[in-house]
Amino acid sequence: MKKNEEILVNEGKMLPLMEEFYTIQGEGFHKGTAAYFVRIGGCDVGCHWCDVKESWNAELHPPTSTDIIVKNAVQYSDVVVVTGGEPLTWDMTELTKGLKSKGAQTHIETSGAYPLTGIWDWICLSPKKVKLPQQMVYEKAHELKCIIYNKSDFGFAEEQAAQVSEDCILYLQPEWSVRDKVVPLIVDYVMKNPKWKVSLQTHKYLNIP
Repeated sequence: MKKNEEILVNEGKMLPLMEEFYTIQGEGFHKGTAAYFVRIGGCDVGCHWCDVKESWNAELHPPTSTDIIVKNAVQYSDVVVVTGGEPLTWDMTELTKGLKSKGAQTHIETSGAYPLTGIWDWICLSPKKVKLPQQMVYEKAHELKCIIYNKSDFGFAEEQAAQVSEDCILYLQPEWSVRDKVVPLIVDYVMKNPKWKVSLQTHKYLNIP
């Protein structure tokens, strides 16, 4: 990364863009709805089951002007989902200001591991054990999505649910590679604890990006 690009990235005027695409939201509260996804590179949370490990190294993804990202996004949709990687690694202020100025709804999918920046209509918090969320992200989250890989994850999910607001919608989602094993456990748990809902990666079942 060139020095001038590094300065602009640190200011949030450029971002390491991994990919951007128009598709159907597959998970959580907005599943089944059309949205434009902006995947930002860079993440040091390091979940072993991450299905986009190629996003971790920000150096692999070209710094792209936020103005260009905004221009591309609003051509397709008025709902823009910013994901990663971990998007809050970077300052999201300029990107979201640009999107909001064009009338877009701004959604983010985040582990919450870094301070909350940007203007968000919807915050999906998916906390990870190795790097817990910042307090402000807990307070602002609209939905909590806890990934279930094994039985111990239910206890972690309850710990996280205790941190979010009463209005936050609670989801348990099977980790894809062990879904056949954990889906019955999740179904049983939700039936016993109906404050939770089941989230599935429906885009994978539909075979879409």
